[in-house]
Amino acid sequence: MYDENEDEFNEEALKEEDEEIIQSDDEQDEGSQEEGEDLPFAKAEVVRLMKQNLDSDKMIRERVKVEMNKFLGEVLVKVCDQLNEYPYTTIEYEMLKESIYPYQNIERINEEKKRILMHLHAIKADCDALSMDVKKTLKLKDVSEEESDPAFMD
Repeated sequence: MYDENEDEFNEEALKEEDEEIIQSDDEQDEGSQEEGEDLPFAKAEVVRLMKQNLDSDKMIRERVKVEMNKFLGEVLVKVCDQLNEYPYTTIEYEMLKESIYPYQNIERINEEKKRILMHLHAIKADCDALSMDVKKTLKLKDVSEEESDPAFMD
């Protein structure tokens, strides 16, 4: 009843199946590594930092994780481009501080922008008021006379 040849065949078939499964797992790992290779940072670290700063009930979609990683890489490239503009071979801390200033002080920069825009609107309102005053109080001669006056000709 017991056939040694059949057992050997089954053992070999099982080994082959196990090897195929291991190979397919390795291929999947390589595929995920290939996807991760074009990301500038370790995805797990970026996700960990995101979870630290998000509410605990938030779930992060895979695309968000990848795009955040790419965004952080782009910021790093922009900062390094600015650092490359310095003629020195050694990058000092002061250079880094200057290069990252816009990213660290975006709130203050936006507040300054709002303040400047409000000031410009106030100046525009003053100019409009002065223009209306000039038109009301300093009437010039009639329109027909203005056309013949050489001072008004261009």
